[in-house]
Amino acid sequence: MHFSQHLLSGKRKYLLGLILFLFISVICAAFTIEGSDDFDIARREVLLRRIGHEILLQSGDSISRVLPVKKTGENEYQISFENHLTFQPDSLVNTTRRLLAQDPLAHDYVVKVLNCGNASVAYGYAISKNKKNDIVACRGRVQPRACYMINIQFRPIGINTARNRILLGSLSFLAFVGFIFLRSVKPRKTLPVAGNDLPAEVITLGSVLFDVKDRKLIINGETTDLTGTEARVLHIFALSPNETVERSRLQKEIWEDEGVIVGRSLDMFISKLRKKLEPDPGINIVVVRGKGYKLEIK
Repeated sequence: MHFSQHLLSGKRKYLLGLILFLFISVICAAFTIEGSDDFDIARREVLLRRIGHEILLQSGDSISRVLPVKKTGENEYQISFENHLTFQPDSLVNTTRRLLAQDPLAHDYVVKVLNCGNASVAYGYAISKNKKNDIVACRGRVQPRACYMINIQFRPIGINTARNRILLGSLSFLAFVGFIFLRSVKPRKTLPVAGNDLPAEVITLGSVLFDVKDRKLIINGETTDLTGTEARVLHIFALSPNETVERSRLQKEIWEDEGVIVGRSLDMFISKLRKKLEPDPGINIVVVRGKGYKLEIK
């Protein structure tokens, strides 16, 4: 009898120590998530500046600045610009969707393009994790050049909410662990939650969509296939639109790995790309004398 009581007492001490250890682990995990929250918010602001940068380039402006991103609310940000600009709704939708796909907290958000003078809404749309709930209208209408601000409001579901749920649910979790040990039942493993695959990389070049992974151009609803080398050349241009790309860099990145650098081959592929981009008069690859080439997007 004494031995049984001693054994039970030892088991209770062991269980108490285990529960205390788990409770401390949960608290530490919650505050670790809080630190990750700050990092992800800072990363989001960088992505928002990137959105502003690409919108300026699509407007044909490679000189003026994207002004500092303002946090206007708990989950709301505003992108403003130094000069007036124009934008194509299709390009704006595709650009924000592509870049914010890199934000693990940006599942649902609303974008409003505001007129600077009176803050009236010039254009707006809503993107949802479930694409069936997207609200996007008037995509084909080019907006006039004016002073615009882009306001992006994110649905308030993220790491803060996860941290609160961890803290509030810790007691129930620990009680469950205690029940398992008292019943001498082995704990069940939690099944991992499968993550969402990121969409294939699609780059917006004016009104042209460039599917890097599948090597395709989509212009006015028509699809044009690219060869592997054409796609590699265009990808380099697409990463630096309206900027001069040196000829030596193109030759080095495209052909050096193969051990052969052929100058005429580059001219041939540039010519083929120009022909495939011809359906969109707003985009062209031009020669910059003595330097290289530039992908001009009007």
